[in-house]
Amino acid sequence: MNKDVLILGIETSCDETAAAVVKDGREVLSNIIYSQIDLHTLYGGVVPEIASRKHIEKINQVIEKALETAGVSLSALSAIAVTYGPGLVGALLVGVAEAKAISFAAKLPLVGVHHIEGHICANYIEHPDLTPPFMSLVVSGGHTHLVNVLDYGKYEILGRTRDDAAGEAFDKVARAIGLGYPGGPKIDRAAKEGNPDAVRFPRAKVEDAAYDFSFSGLKSAVLNYLNTAKMQGQEINTADVAASFQKAVTDVLVEHTISAVKKRGEKRVALAGGVASNSALRAAMQEACQKEGITLYCPSPVYCTDNAAMIAAAGYYEYINGVRSGLSLNAVPNLKLGER
Repeated sequence: MNKDVLILGIETSCDETAAAVVKDGREVLSNIIYSQIDLHTLYGGVVPEIASRKHIEKINQVIEKALETAGVSLSALSAIAVTYGPGLVGALLVGVAEAKAISFAAKLPLVGVHHIEGHICANYIEHPDLTPPFMSLVVSGGHTHLVNVLDYGKYEILGRTRDDAAGEAFDKVARAIGLGYPGGPKIDRAAKEGNPDAVRFPRAKVEDAAYDFSFSGLKSAVLNYLNTAKMQGQEINTADVAASFQKAVTDVLVEHTISAVKKRGEKRVALAGGVASNSALRAAMQEACQKEGITLYCPSPVYCTDNAAMIAAAGYYEYINGVRSGLSLNAVPNLKLGER
């Protein structure tokens, strides 16, 4: 394929309205994100109806800015890539409807992209040497997956959460200890001032599923610790609780990942998802990988959280593999990785 492939990516799965133009799956020409965090902070979490309405209000402006920043017109594009699942159904529908409208009006191919696949493909943007196969740990507000990336667009899920995702647990614990929303960054900051060994919280294992995750019990253990301390009139050190909880999460994530990599004989691990920007997780994973002679890849924080550059990157590999979604594409809020 001699001609440059320019993909317009659109992402509206949760509370970021995002559009980006990416060349040949790796070079970002623009990456525009309108975040609703300040709006949802008022409610202590994402309100789906408000998120959907704000997407409708902002999506045209964001796409226009992405095209303008990239210096390209619709006629120069090769295809439109859009997140169609998983995510909040109302939010997804806004992006999918917009992408279908542009596809129809500009006579451009349409490629539906899985949100988790987008997070994995974020690593391709900044790491030109990264090619499949490799192992990827995907950790976000809605997902915790351990994925064996067999090839572009081909995935084997080795482990997944049985209950709360890691990011969801961060949000719930942050709310419980009074840090508020969004929980991940706030716990990360608070933990820097605390002692990670102050409280021994549990590290859950799932019987007969060595690579699956469970964080609901850990969340309950934190709540029980807080309630007991309050009933006994004990002072609660927020930084210590944050650091101890964060260490319990990262210990499990690192242990499962390194175990899977060693058993599968892989030598490369890529972090992905919003929680991949957590400083403690990055440091612990880097230390473990160095000890085992494994190369670790991490996206910059802007490519860890929801963005459209990762969707365009994933869309590029689907596009060159011949995937075309057509105007029948619909939002699938519970879409599983590997389904289409």
